[in-house]
Amino acid sequence: MDKLLLPIARLCVARGLLFGTAAERLKLQFLRAAEAKIDGKVTDSRVSVMTGLQRRDIARLRQLPETAVPPVNHLSRLVAQWIAQGGDPLSRKAFDALSLDIRRDVHPATMFAQLADAGTVAADGDDVVLKTTSYQPLPGSDDQMEYLARNGGDFLCAATANIMQSDAPFFERAVHYNNLSEQSVELLNREYRAAQMQVLKQINARAAELQKTDPGKTRFRAGGYFYKETDA
Repeated sequence: MDKLLLPIARLCVARGLLFGTAAERLKLQFLRAAEAKIDGKVTDSRVSVMTGLQRRDIARLRQLPETAVPPVNHLSRLVAQWIAQGGDPLSRKAFDALSLDIRRDVHPATMFAQLADAGTVAADGDDVVLKTTSYQPLPGSDDQMEYLARNGGDFLCAATANIMQSDAPFFERAVHYNNLSEQSVELLNREYRAAQMQVLKQINARAAELQKTDPGKTRFRAGGYFYKETDA
């Protein structure tokens, strides 16, 4: 638990989220986890026994409004669709058309300005050039926090499901070594980034194609990570 909670605690402290607020959200998730696990009638007593929550807390937590699930970031969708189409420079007219395909209630000039501020696109004469292979929200922004919540949440859901079921349903693997130089790790980092981006580009193009030919209501998220840490 310490390994899982430490990065969350670091994030809360950095963002100014006090312990009491974080603890309240954890209580709510304990309640939801217990209710999902109970087979049969859900009672406050059963939830209390399973979680250690006080019955008065359970009744209060049930009255909390549901947190709205934010829509998938429209800038990320725009870049993903652009890459799926090849990622070549677009005329300003073509960029505007793509922007309107993603969101008609946001002016294309606003979409361009946000992407340009993040370093994702740039103007090149009358064309718009894609500078990176994904939209990276500005550090500390709400968009970045939403991205972290979605990625981190889905990764932990996959990893948790794998250890709770005998037949692990999700791909979740890692390679790890302990005794390497900083230079060697940086070399591996660069190689991993290049290989991972190639896979993600292929999956993105295939998903964009299938979403048109075989639409449905199931979502997926595929990703990878590379982490390093030097012992003191």
